[in-house]
Amino acid sequence: MSLNIKDTNLKRIVIIGAGFAGLSLARKLSNSDYEVVLLDRNNYHQFQPLFYQVAMAGLEPSSISFPLRKVFQKSKNVIIRICELESVDTENNTVVTSLGPLKYDHLVMSMGATTNFFGNKELEANSLTMKSTEDALFLRNRILLDYESALLTADYDKRQGYIDIVIVGGGATGVELAGALAEMRNFILPKDYKELDNSEVDIYLVQSGDKLLQGMSDKSSAKALEFLQKIGVDVLLNTQVTEVKGEFVKTDTNKSIRARKVIWAAGITCKTIEGIRKDCYCRGNRISVGGDHMVRGYDNIYALGDLAYMEDEKYPNGHPQVAQVAIQQANNLAKILLGKSNKTFKYRDLGSMATIGRNKAVVDLPSFSFTGFFAWVTWLIVHLASLIGVKNRFLVLFNWMWNYITYDQSLRLIIRTKNKKAP
Repeated sequence: MSLNIKDTNLKRIVIIGAGFAGLSLARKLSNSDYEVVLLDRNNYHQFQPLFYQVAMAGLEPSSISFPLRKVFQKSKNVIIRICELESVDTENNTVVTSLGPLKYDHLVMSMGATTNFFGNKELEANSLTMKSTEDALFLRNRILLDYESALLTADYDKRQGYIDIVIVGGGATGVELAGALAEMRNFILPKDYKELDNSEVDIYLVQSGDKLLQGMSDKSSAKALEFLQKIGVDVLLNTQVTEVKGEFVKTDTNKSIRARKVIWAAGITCKTIEGIRKDCYCRGNRISVGGDHMVRGYDNIYALGDLAYMEDEKYPNGHPQVAQVAIQQANNLAKILLGKSNKTFKYRDLGSMATIGRNKAVVDLPSFSFTGFFAWVTWLIVHLASLIGVKNRFLVLFNWMWNYITYDQSLRLIIRTKNKKAP
């Protein structure tokens, strides 16, 4: 099998990964004097911040995804291939993919990060993740199938195993997921599952530290905790999950929770890339880069986004692994490659935010913080504007408006997949 890409007189930039960084860079280089080859395992871009809403049946997967080929319909120099990176031959300037080898003049690695289980294989095997659209759909199936099974279970303790949920990690993903699950329990279950007592459904958010939303202000952290507790989420601070086996979750505080679903959102790490020198890797398996995004020790290989580890005075431990960093890095690298700038990258922090549910959110801007309804509206506007495609924005806005007015979601479909078998 071959990538079937012919050599031309143009210098070739190979971009691995069509996440926020890879897609932004390819768009900036569209119709330039480079041949741009964009490689990704999927033929679409995924808007990761809204995965949890797909999992909670609030949005359709297609409304937060956008086909890559549609993005570049008017581009003459962008080539797209669906494959996976296997290794990099730096001596011969070649990437080896699942479809075969490909020469490059410049290589940009922007594959993002994966879930970090901190080396615990048992937790990895028995926990659910939410790093892709497939993960979100699988979680939706599990939740809905377990509700169906709970209807058939007369024994109270066994029923708790089906309906109770444990979320590990008190970052933005964990907080937003816990809030969405609480709203589903409070507003949807009484309508769809009348035979179930929704007060039996317990949602646990387990955080190893002493506060939620570690990267945000103390005010936002405290308000997020207050919001979650108000809607009935059991927040366990200073607690670590030590074991997930069968239907039981155990913590280092000797607490045992009966739950068949453990959602792991406790951190991320990056996969090592065969062919890249081991001394290039820093904490979290991130690759060390300079202010020009070039991987240290190479002269034509770059790293962007979650994968890139760049230190400066303001961020001595590297930049936060968030979408805005990836997008800004891609824009800066595009200017460098196009000869429009040679400036060292400086991240402009536009703020952080998280939503906890209807009318409840927290927002940290560089100069001040605010919470509540206006923070929630701000969160909606920012995420809506960040989606690709007018149609997607309209669909998401319509679903949000419908959910807000009716206190209902209309996407509770159990769609089984062949590659992942729901129990």
